[in-house]
Amino acid sequence: NMEDPPFLPTNDDPTRREESLANVIPDDPNKPYDMRDVINAVIDRDSFYEIQPLFAPNLLIGFARLNGHAIGIVANQPRDLAGCLDINGSLKGARFIRFCDAFNIPIVTFQDVPGFLPGTNQEWLGIIKHGAKLLYAYCEATVPKLCVTTRKSYGGAYCVMSSRQVGSDWNLAWATGEIAVMGSKGAVKIIRRKDLAAIGKNDKKLAEATAKFEQEYKSELLHPYLAAKVGYIDDVIDPRDTRPKLISGLELLKNKVESRPRRKHGNIPL
Repeated sequence: NMEDPPFLPTNDDPTRREESLANVIPDDPNKPYDMRDVINAVIDRDSFYEIQPLFAPNLLIGFARLNGHAIGIVANQPRDLAGCLDINGSLKGARFIRFCDAFNIPIVTFQDVPGFLPGTNQEWLGIIKHGAKLLYAYCEATVPKLCVTTRKSYGGAYCVMSSRQVGSDWNLAWATGEIAVMGSKGAVKIIRRKDLAAIGKNDKKLAEATAKFEQEYKSELLHPYLAAKVGYIDDVIDPRDTRPKLISGLELLKNKVESRPRRKHGNIPL
């Protein structure tokens, strides 16, 4: 398993700009879209082979080709559970990432994740332990790891989904990316709680102040440029340029060799 996966020449132009991606993200941040449309627009045409489509549909996994090179794809699916990570999705992603790493298949992640799925059922069943398996798999993988943030990227789920902090090599973001601890509605209730409390029970003024604070949060913090400024994002790109940008990143990383301290094995959170 030290060999590179087979290369398959393609007639699909590596510099192709996909115009459909300019409008794939809805104006309403809570409106879903199909991440498969993004994946199929970026990869070599008709090369996506999805794995386990019926299990944990909130996380898509599968094999594809990018400029003829085999890649593994991990992607949040906003159409199911809003793309949240849950126990099943974490297990599905972790096993696939370890499989790709075992056979030297680069991993490309498409990120649109509002967080881990809340609820006492998930807590009782061990979401922290199982979510840590996905985190561990990303950290452990030594193959080239590339990531594209299309929209939401909040909190701990941002860290888990192939962020720079867990060793991703090439991180891109669309201008629609929202990289922050949480969304504007939840953040304003916490950050501005004293200001909102001072307004009292005047519903009209409360609504106006809330809208103003949310807009301030969005313009100051809820965008990819702050993450790019501190080095967590390599480039903020036009969505239509996603294919050539990923191909460029993959070309830069094709000879990646990661040397790690000699040891028997790590201790994955089973």
